[in-house]
Formats: sequence, C-alpha cells, structure tokens
Amino acid sequence: MHCIITEKDTAARRIAAILSGGNARARKIYDINVYEFGDTVVIGLKGHIFQFDFPKEYRNWSRIDPYELINADLVAVPLRKNVVKALEHIAKRASIVTIATDYDREGELIGVEALGIVRRVNPSVAVDRMRFSAITERDIKESFAHRTAIDKNLAASAEAREVIDLIWGASLSRFVSLAAKRLGSDFFSVGRVQSPALALLVDREREISEFVPKKYWEIHARLITEKGDVLSAKIPVKFWERDKAECSFSKIKNAALAEVSEIREKERRVKPPTPFDTTSFIRAAGYMGFSPKKAMNIAESLYLRGLISYHRTDNTTYPPTIDLREKVKMLTRIDALRKHALRILSRKQLKPTAGKKKTTDHPPIHPVSVPDENEMGAAITTDATTTGSSATTTKAANDAKDAKDGLSRDEWRIYELVARRFLSTLSEDAVWKDTVVRISAGGETLEARGKELKEEGFLAVYPYARKKEEHLPQLSRGEHLKIEKVEIVEKETEPPKRISQASLIKEMEKLGIGTKSTRHEIVSKLYERKYLSGDPAKPTEKALSLIDLLRKYAEVITKPDMTRQLEEEMEKIAQGVRSKDDVINASREMLKRVFEQMKKNRDEIGEALREGAMKDECVGACPECGASLYIRHSRRGKRFLSCERYPECIFSLPLPAHGRIIVTDEKCEEHPTFFKLEIKSGRKKRNWKFGCPYCNFLRWKDEKH
Repeated sequence: MHCIITEKDTAARRIAAILSGGNARARKIYDINVYEFGDTVVIGLKGHIFQFDFPKEYRNWSRIDPYELINADLVAVPLRKNVVKALEHIAKRASIVTIATDYDREGELIGVEALGIVRRVNPSVAVDRMRFSAITERDIKESFAHRTAIDKNLAASAEAREVIDLIWGASLSRFVSLAAKRLGSDFFSVGRVQSPALALLVDREREISEFVPKKYWEIHARLITEKGDVLSAKIPVKFWERDKAECSFSKIKNAALAEVSEIREKERRVKPPTPFDTTSFIRAAGYMGFSPKKAMNIAESLYLRGLISYHRTDNTTYPPTIDLREKVKMLTRIDALRKHALRILSRKQLKPTAGKKKTTDHPPIHPVSVPDENEMGAAITTDATTTGSSATTTKAANDAKDAKDGLSRDEWRIYELVARRFLSTLSEDAVWKDTVVRISAGGETLEARGKELKEEGFLAVYPYARKKEEHLPQLSRGEHLKIEKVEIVEKETEPPKRISQASLIKEMEKLGIGTKSTRHEIVSKLYERKYLSGDPAKPTEKALSLIDLLRKYAEVITKPDMTRQLEEEMEKIAQGVRSKDDVINASREMLKRVFEQMKKNRDEIGEALREGAMKDECVGACPECGASLYIRHSRRGKRFLSCERYPECIFSLPLPAHGRIIVTDEKCEEHPTFFKLEIKSGRKKRNWKFGCPYCNFLRWKDEKH
C-alpha cells in the first residue's frame, strides 16, 4: 500500500482527488479523514503531531527555579492522539510512504514527526518526498512523478528553533512573572523573537513621547488667472522665525499683481511593483485593512484550495518554469481582470519585473487557478465504514465536500490582490507629468505643483498604488495673476508616526528578526499578551516597563543581533554545516549569561514591572476619595474595579466577565475622571465599546430599580 501524508485535511482531499481523477473514496480512521483509491491512501494531519514541553515536575511555576529550565531534558508531547493512532493503523500495511507536507522548515519537521510514528510500527517502509508550490493538478501530478528524498537537516533546523524558543521563552517569562508576582493570565511574556520586535515599537513610542514640537510658518496665497481659474501657491520654504514670515507676507500682500515667471514640466516613469514575497504581500494587504494574521490565514486557505501558490516565500523573481502567458490567459476568465489580461497577452514578449531576492524553494505568490474552475477537490465519493470509532454512520460526505462553493468577500479581495499584483508585474510603466510653476510677487517667489497621470500602465490593473492627481489651470509664462488672498499659516513639526503591523513585519525582516513563516504570528502574540493596542501599534505601560527593564539588565534580549545570529546558526543546520545539538547547547550557554545579571536585580525588576502593569489597569479616579481605580480579579474569577485605598475605601464597580479589557485614551463626558473601556473578544469581529464603567453601573442600577 502507498500512504501519502499531507499537513492538513484540505490538502489531503485535493491531492487524493487529483491523483485519483476524482475517484477517491473518503472514510474515517479514528475520526481522522482518509481518502483511498486503488492501493493508495491519503491522510491529512492537523499540523504538528508533537510539541516539546518540560517534564511534569518542571511545570509548577512557583516551586521550580526558572534557571533550572535551561538545562532540562525536554519531552515530546503528542498533540493529537487520534492522528497517531490513525497513522499507526495505516503504516502497518504500507510498503511506501510519501511525505507531502508544505515544503518549508515547519512542513519538513511535521513530515519527520509523522515518519517517526510510521517507522515505529513499520521500520523497513520506503520513504520519499513530494515538493510542490501549488496544489493544482499539474503541480501535484508533476511532484508525484518526480519525488525526492526527505530533508532531515531542514527538519532539524526547525526542531532547533522550537527547542530554543521554548527554553528562552519559558525560563525568561517565568523569571520576570515571578519577580513581578504576575501569574495566571496576567503573566509577563518574554521571547527570543518577540522581545526585540517589541523593543522596536517601544523605541518609537519613546521618540514620540520625548518629541518636542517646534513652530514654523508658511505663506499661502490664493491667485486668480486671467481666465478666472483659481490657483493655490505657497513659498516653498518653512519660516522658523515669525518676523521673517511677516516680512515676506507684507511684500506679497502689497504687490499689485503676481506674474508667472517659470513653468517646468517633466515626465516621470514609475516602474511596476515586483512580485509578491510574504512580507510585501502582508504590507499590501495591510493597506487594505487586513491584519497580518488575517491576511496569512486567508492566503493559506486560498493556497490549500489550489487558487494561489505557496504563501510563505522570500522569492521576488519568477522562475523560468512558470508559464507566465498561460497564467495570464487563465485570468481572462475573470470578468474584472479580462481586459487587463488581454492587453498583456497582445504583447509579443512578456518581461516581468524582478526583485533582489531569488530563492529556489518557492516562487513568488501568484494565482494558479481561478475560483470557478477549481472544483477538483469536490470529486470524492464517501464510504460509510469507519475504523477505531463507535460511530455507525459517518459525516465523511460532508467533510469531503469542497468548502469552495464561492469565495467570501475577504477571500475574493485577497485573491484579487494577488491576481492584480501578478498582472501588474507584467504591465507597462505608469507615466506622470510633473509640473512646477514659479510665480513672482513683490520680490518673493511662490510655487505651485501639479501632477497628472498621462499613461496608466500598471496602475490600470493595480489601483492600490494609484496616487491622487493634482491638476493646475492652464498657464503661460509672463501671465499676470490677481492676488486674491495671502495668509500666514502657523504649523508645528510632528513627531514620528507609530509603526503599523505591516510595517513592523517589514522592519523585522530587514533586521533578521523571525522568519517569513513566524513574523505575523509574533505580531499577533504581542497583542494577545497585552503589550500592544490599536493599529498603528501603541505599546502599553506593561510593554514599556518590560523593555526598559530588559534593556537595563538583559540588553541582549532586546537587540536583533542575538536572534539574527541564532537564525543564521539554524540556517547552517539546514545546510548541514552545524549540528542541531551544538546550536541548542550554545544558545543555552548564552541564556545562562543573561540569567546571571537578571538574578542579581530580581527585586528591582519585579517592582518596576508591577508599577508598569498597574498603570495599564488604572481606569480612573475613585469618585469617593480621589485615589486610583484598578482592574481586579476575585478568587472566583469575576472582574471589578477597586479603589487602591481598599479596605479604607470600599468603592467598586462590576466589569464584564469575558473578553480582554482595553483601557482607551478617551475620557467620559459625564465622568471625566473615568476612561472609556473596550472589550476585545475572539467571537466578535470588532471591539465592543463598553464605554464608561461608571455610566454603565448607574444605568444598570436605574434599570434594576
């Protein structure tokens, strides 16, 4: 029997349908879907089968010194016992096993995990590997026909990262949480990758808070042309002294007329964007309002359904193996893209743009099929028999049915983004005409600027990059203009802007923090840990305190150098240059040096972290005594506001039982000593605006009586 193992059920269903020509039958083994045809069975896992963890004796935070975790022998804990049982059941009859998980480090490790289970019950089974970048009929059949060997070095590099991240994260998180006496859901999280990423945001927040605005002045004028058109112009420099601005203002104000002294026009060509790698895709999706996590989740769904290529890639250059003309022709079947695809097909030669990054594992993200033709995954019949289950009937028919009866709105938006980006990389330059008009008035020079799109080029198919045109009225050199209005406009220099989630991922890539597969997850984790709020991201007081303390006592954790160095070491494992154990042991020694300094300053670290966390939980001032009100938890898990002077002051207010409480910067209009609250719930698409807790309490009190 030939067993094919994929990473997820969706991939298993599609691969089975493709290789069987739609004749695969679905059934369940220990409640895990399998797809059979001929002498072949395809099983989809649910991601990792095992995860590393500490032995039970290390799991009590209060009794174990976090330092002891550094050298602890980790154990592999099965995540899904049904998957293990199903694999063992199939493996006993298998003569050959093909690993068909995603071709990257994590996918290779998942494949090796599955192989370990298989060989435990069938040591002599033959093994090979399918490598593909898209789940289409052509890609799957070609990769199945040209199977290769599994890459154990690549899997070892992923395992090294998993072990290192666990040891660093668990030991440091326990240390700072115990020092701050913040356990349970309010613990402090420290990580090898998340801490330097958070430090970037904290640094920007410090720049913003320490920024001192400086006043400056501009001279703006409203002019009327000889034809009666309005022209806005200004002196193209900032005045840092008010009296100099007033001097120039007076000269223009007292002038009888203004005169066009110079008109300069210049053609500017803008090249099309380069193909999508993971980071540029996340940034583009971010401009459309998608968080990195949501964008990647949707991209994964589209990939598994055979609509786009693999979404975790560093490549920005199309390999010669991609038939670009065929892909463009495919997109003519989509109404919204037909005219753009036909325009590109009319050219004799297609010359795509290319970025600086060129890798051999996966191509840039691009469309591989269109939604209305992608029905192969539905062509699976069902079998009512089950193995290892007490069920007399099966839901395999429903489970096997392809979920793609049509894309959701968000799925279509992401698919369209990928398709339009692909077409744009094969399109012409956009051509702009930039115009600069210089105007003399009272010895001063005013300037008006315009920009006009002359040739749309790639912007016709990729409107996301389109900029607003600024049209100027028709003017001629020497033309006199009436000065209708002149004013001095006072402005201030602005602080740097906060960093958006998408921009943070770009900066992480630049500094070598994390990988293409993990960066969006790290950003999401920073929000879950209550270190960030909003987008652009604003660090909480808890985050500011943590990074300040780490900078003082364990600076290496906040710098990208350390995590980048470890990433380079893990790349050497993948290349077979370093061993997994050597890299893990070296990271343990580095972590021990970090602990030596932190242990000396445990009390100061704890006190500072407690103060920072309390600032985030201050919701306002007590209406009875004026002291601060903080979010508190009862022994039964209920949440409420309590006065910091308790038990001298017993004022308290109830709070919602579920969801993450976010203290906003907005104060209540009726009770200005209270900040308004929002509740973040995983079941809600948007935050619930709870508002002022005092208003809510008074409203509830009135309704009750």
